[in-house]
Amino acid sequence: MAMLCVAIDSAQIAAARIVDGDVGGDDVRRAAIPAASVWESCRNLLTEVAGEMPITAIGLAVVGPVDMAAGVVAPVDIPEWRAGFDIVGAIRSLFPSAAVRFLVDGACLALAERNLGHASEAIDSLVVLVSDLVSGGIIVGGLTMVGRTGNAGNFGHMPVPGFDGPCRCGSRGCLDTVAAGRSMVEWARARGWTGQNPRELIDAARNGETVPVEALARAGTALGLVIASAAVLHDVDLVVVGGLAGESGPALWDPLVAAVAAHARTGNLTELRVVASELGEEGVLAGAAILALSGEDEPG
Repeated sequence: MAMLCVAIDSAQIAAARIVDGDVGGDDVRRAAIPAASVWESCRNLLTEVAGEMPITAIGLAVVGPVDMAAGVVAPVDIPEWRAGFDIVGAIRSLFPSAAVRFLVDGACLALAERNLGHASEAIDSLVVLVSDLVSGGIIVGGLTMVGRTGNAGNFGHMPVPGFDGPCRCGSRGCLDTVAAGRSMVEWARARGWTGQNPRELIDAARNGETVPVEALARAGTALGLVIASAAVLHDVDLVVVGGLAGESGPALWDPLVAAVAAHARTGNLTELRVVASELGEEGVLAGAAILALSGEDEPG
């Protein structure tokens, strides 16, 4: 018997097969998210990874927003699914004997951090995921919270003081508009930088290029402001930041830490730590694997 762990974000699909509780990095396969026929790409990758083995459970991490009760995703950045796509039903049609367990990507990273990473050190913590978009998860009493619809921990759509750019969600000043990988690249390119993607931006900042350094600095400041607000609200002493932000170096981290230090000043936050995830780009997929192996959905 085998299980699948799957992560779908706004740019790519990643999937791996779990056999006897083990999944190695070499087993992970990826495909780009096309402009159309997204489900066809997902289906092809899943059937390729599954092979001939009977699949008994699937852990699914998806970009939000989601409706967990209905098994539906409606991501703004995947036009084909924007009106709502029954991802759980579609996967069950492929693997009718499999249990499908389903969380937003940030909550899956929180699961991975709680079981394999820094969040195992704290009962209550926050996890922020910076990728093409910004997401996250909330851990309270050792449990990953999902909220009423499954979208708890959506830090990307918290408003950031001092920022007022339009967001794809229809609001203004969301963290996504400043700190998402896509937004950092758009901001830098509008100011003459010629790179193409967030990893190029991070490398350019490490080399001291002015515009990439400024793009990461404003993202770090915005992240720090939102982290300070969320830490006050949730009364935590640990925040784990993963994805691109975990790899961005001083250009992002120095402003982030400075913003947290300036704004998280209530007595209960004197020991607040903000640390980079050590799980790398497979963190979300690891959470999906934990979900597949869990045997039951987490309450929250």
